[in-house]
Amino acid sequence: MVEFTQEERVRYSRHLMMPEVGTEGQKKLKAGRVLCIGAGGLGSPAALYLAAAGVGTIGIVDLDDVDLSNLHRQLLHGTKDIGRKKLESARDRLRDVNPNVAIELHECRFTSVNAREIVKNYEVVVDGSDNFPTRYLSNDVCVFAQKPNVYGSIFRFDGQATVFAPHLGGPCYRCLFPEPPEPGTVPSCAEAGVLGVLPGIVGTVQAIEAIKLLLGIGEPLIGRLLHFDALKMKFREFNLRRDAECPVCGENPTITEPIDYEQFCGIAPAQNAEAIPTISVQELKRKIEANGALTILDVREPFEYEIAHIDGSKLIPLGELPDRFEELPRDREIVAHCKSGKRSAQAVQLLRRAGFTNVVNVAGGIEAWANEIDPAMPKY
Repeated sequence: MVEFTQEERVRYSRHLMMPEVGTEGQKKLKAGRVLCIGAGGLGSPAALYLAAAGVGTIGIVDLDDVDLSNLHRQLLHGTKDIGRKKLESARDRLRDVNPNVAIELHECRFTSVNAREIVKNYEVVVDGSDNFPTRYLSNDVCVFAQKPNVYGSIFRFDGQATVFAPHLGGPCYRCLFPEPPEPGTVPSCAEAGVLGVLPGIVGTVQAIEAIKLLLGIGEPLIGRLLHFDALKMKFREFNLRRDAECPVCGENPTITEPIDYEQFCGIAPAQNAEAIPTISVQELKRKIEANGALTILDVREPFEYEIAHIDGSKLIPLGELPDRFEELPRDREIVAHCKSGKRSAQAVQLLRRAGFTNVVNVAGGIEAWANEIDPAMPKY
């Protein structure tokens, strides 16, 4: 039986006086269990407000460390936390916000192997992920488990949120996006940037929706997509419909268990796919020191290049590469790199298909260069 201490009655007093919440509603929150996928831009405000509201158990899935570039938007973490695990700083911050809340840490990647086991222990999932494989995975697992998936995404000045819950009559993520975009066509926040305040707004909307679902009040964003334009300070709402042909939540589902989501999203190479020749940053360093005939091709965006770059590299953003092949020599080796190695792998494929025969990818990109070769290089 859920009871409150005197301290909790004071802490939640503004909730207790609301007829829509009251004592019974606050007891539901205290008994509630919410999983936050990610302790980043969206997970920070969502987890903070869920803890402050008195949600009894908050689970967090994350494997990253706190980086200086996180701090303009990820308010779970502070300057003193740089280099720490995000889970550790998140736990400490949430305990400071509300010591009555249990924080369950899942220090792992959210994968097809562990997702069902993690999700089964929670009532509501708040998806604060920033990549398509995790979004499809969280969607599918929530459909299988009949758990509401509170979705949010951010990009530069735009954000959106909804609740995917086919078991409550709404659509799922696949009804809205049946197929993932081609790899490289949608830049991440690390590649395109994001207004630091924006995830605070969208993540707070996600927290509100999770609380409403736990309380069973109001009208959750089921079948409705809320879009926010920060530049125009305008909210718009779009109606969403469930797709009867959806392979996960449709009338005759063809996907009934987790799949290989990286392969589905075109990130992991399919069997027999084109092999990408790769070298390490150590090998690149040796090539540079040997003063050989070498072109270092940087396929990141100009603002990334300004933050950090390898001396002597030539900048051609990936999206411009097909129109600028003539700027590259065909009689010398081309070594392509980006931030982590993903965009440059696509660049290698494009170049080889265009007839360039001596081109390789740098594993780990400029992140690996900063970690292994030049520790003084700025990271972002």
